[in-house]
Amino acid sequence: MSETETAAPTAEWLTLPELVEILGEPLGRVHRLFDEQHLVGSRRNGPLAVPAVFLKDDQPIGSLRGTIIVLRDAGFSDDEVIDWLLAEEESIGRAPIAALRDGHKSEVRRVARGLA
Repeated sequence: MSETETAAPTAEWLTLPELVEILGEPLGRVHRLFDEQHLVGSRRNGPLAVPAVFLKDDQPIGSLRGTIIVLRDAGFSDDEVIDWLLAEEESIGRAPIAALRDGHKSEVRRVARGLA
């Protein structure tokens, strides 16, 4: 299995200060990435954090935003969005985030739309 195919719930998580450093953006801009649905995070383990696999080349994965919107429109909470993206999806054959990282957004969104 390649690195992009191993997106498990035990993945590395990045806090807001780490995102500020990695993205090279001020905290206000990082907050806007959440507000504009380019990123989704969770507080389940303490401070707001994002799975590191949601970034590629030190930027949010471009196709992540549309997928987050589809899942939220289907009634998913932020934690449920993250869990779905990280879990193995039988109809895709791997975790949806791995497919997004490899450029297969249409396949991921098709499955996500079916969840509504």
